[in-house]
Amino acid sequence: MEYQKLTPARALALGAGAPPEVADRAWCVRWDEVPDAARTVLGTLPAALEFHTSGSTGPSRRWLRGRGDSWREAGMLAEFVRRDAPQAVVSFAPPVHVYGALATVLLPARLGVPVWYRPGYIGGLPDTGARRIVVVATPWIFSLLLRHMDRVRTLEHVTVLYSSAMLPADAAVFLREAGPGRAAIVELLGSTETGGVAVRRWSEGEPPAWTLFPDVAFAGGGSGPAPDGRTGDGAAETAVPLVIRSPRLAHRPGEPAPHEWPTGDLVEPVDGRTFRLLGRTGRLVKINGQRINLDEAEHTLRARLDCADLALVPVNDTMIGEHVDLYVVPRPGTASAGTDLAAVRAVLGARPRTTHVVPALGRSAMGKLQHLTTSHSPTGIPT
Repeated sequence: MEYQKLTPARALALGAGAPPEVADRAWCVRWDEVPDAARTVLGTLPAALEFHTSGSTGPSRRWLRGRGDSWREAGMLAEFVRRDAPQAVVSFAPPVHVYGALATVLLPARLGVPVWYRPGYIGGLPDTGARRIVVVATPWIFSLLLRHMDRVRTLEHVTVLYSSAMLPADAAVFLREAGPGRAAIVELLGSTETGGVAVRRWSEGEPPAWTLFPDVAFAGGGSGPAPDGRTGDGAAETAVPLVIRSPRLAHRPGEPAPHEWPTGDLVEPVDGRTFRLLGRTGRLVKINGQRINLDEAEHTLRARLDCADLALVPVNDTMIGEHVDLYVVPRPGTASAGTDLAAVRAVLGARPRTTHVVPALGRSAMGKLQHLTTSHSPTGIPT
């Protein structure tokens, strides 16, 4: 793949105003050749950057983020990966979104290293000439890395920066295949409205708890969100909403920035700065008394079902209250009858209320489900 060399100023056309050559084509920027990246960035960006929510959880809306806030957040991302001494960034995250703008463009500027960006997954990794790289990931990056492990093993270290809902099962496989000390995953939790909220880093074993960004606090003075007011080991092990305060909260046009923000996540507090993420509100359902994280269930099912894509959608049920529908996109040339409903029941602990076969699932560039294809029909698969 050919990468067009862009000037830093051209690559800084971020957010909703990013032109096609920045958002939709492969390019590289040599931030290592820029003597004063801060002056270039702050002198080029407008005072407010405009981003749109994906529309996966409601109507897409405009949000504004300050130029200085974005540059400071990119500095925090740089600190999260600097211990790995990266020499280049390879990105697959489009700069039209907050995550892509920060990690694809501003992070390399903060690190002072070159960046290669491409919007698709055809082919292998670019030849950067670097032995230690940061890969700015979207959900399918681990399958790409696993297909090119011979290339990965020629590198000294790969840091995967990830901010796209829950990690797929391929993430742990990638770390194992890369070998001890050769790879690490740095996960970010955040949104268009909040920017980065929390981070965790792991390279083996089970992922650790999440830690709030340095300038983020739990709403309520940073004492932690435990419902009984206690923190630390004595905190109640209860799912509670994650509400945060941050000086980097985005705001709607013509409105002030909010003082705090409910993230839509449910967490289990560990102490005043850390927590375990249980799942998204609306992605945790209870079927026949069993609580199911639909994001985890989807990742498990993708490893067990022979299909091109799938989605679990929470629905109301007149008999048991909460339930779930399964949408399956068959692989080309396969029949819907190939769906293994025994595997589905094993994962969910119950059969889906309805199983649908659809030609495609509408997803954003970051893999979020945006809408269900309306021209679906019930599969007729016995459930």
